[in-house]
Amino acid sequence: MAFTVFLTGVTGYIGGNAFDYIYQEHKGKGYRWLLLVRDEECGKKVKEVYPDVEFVYGTIQDSEVLEKAAAEADVVIDTADSADCVAAATAIAKGLKAGHGPERSAWWIHLSGTGILTYGDVKKGREGEAPLPEDEYFDVDGIDRLVNLPLDAWHKDVDQIAQDANSDSVFVAIICPCTIYDVGRGPVKRHSQQVPDMIRATLNEGYVPVIGNGLTEWDNVNVHDLGDLYLRLFNAIQNPELSKNPEVFGINGYFFARNGEHKWSDVAKQISEVTKRPIKSITMADNAKLKNGNITWGSNSKGVPQRAKKYLGWEAKGCPLSDTIAEACKVEADRLGLTL
Repeated sequence: MAFTVFLTGVTGYIGGNAFDYIYQEHKGKGYRWLLLVRDEECGKKVKEVYPDVEFVYGTIQDSEVLEKAAAEADVVIDTADSADCVAAATAIAKGLKAGHGPERSAWWIHLSGTGILTYGDVKKGREGEAPLPEDEYFDVDGIDRLVNLPLDAWHKDVDQIAQDANSDSVFVAIICPCTIYDVGRGPVKRHSQQVPDMIRATLNEGYVPVIGNGLTEWDNVNVHDLGDLYLRLFNAIQNPELSKNPEVFGINGYFFARNGEHKWSDVAKQISEVTKRPIKSITMADNAKLKNGNITWGSNSKGVPQRAKKYLGWEAKGCPLSDTIAEACKVEADRLGLTL
């Protein structure tokens, strides 16, 4: 039986890019590619790029569909609203448990997000302030603290489902990216969310929104470096020294990825320069009323990536976030029929 890879979110930004990195490296090697898509129309777009893939039709709310596919698969890669959909994660975990045992192992590469690291700011009610030293996390040196964040931390409820799925036959790794940028390689969606949201809000509202004092900081990762991390983690499944190493696949298999760091106020300054719109300080309450508001602008997310380099040899090589903002502004303006 062919080694089966089941992926959700191929039409999305992260999932489409990750799949392309894995597929281009391994096409023609006998893998069975099984992709969740909403309907046949979505499938046609994907099939044009990847002619040998197979589909299961449905959404991440279709638990029976996910459970069956996970039971069939040797590898599950979930990227479709994966950080927040409890039902989907539960179905995948159930399917993996049902379909695997002592004679057949499975691997699950789960996508979370560093919104989980905003926990400190959220609990303290901080808005637009600089990060506190105690709210920086390390994915090797501080792994116990990281994987034991409280259940009310953003994304933690789903992370916990994935972590609890680890067993003698199911091996789980979690990729936890920060602000993602640059144009992806996926078949449908190729643009990110956080920075484009700020650009869209700027063009719609007539000003660049900055929350509070604008001192909040996030890490950022180029989408191509993230794709490379997915590929390296996928390749680790074929490496007997890594495939069942608990520091790669197991409770400790929690991976940050980072190219650089940014203050949201610095991003706002670049957007202001390109769009010729002024910067305006707003509150989180104001932000919630914006059509394209994003709560992440008002909090801090700081995670130091150590694990990917230590165990997978991963290094960030892509262009920095600042190099992509001008073009991102032009893309969003074009979508709105505006000229900058």
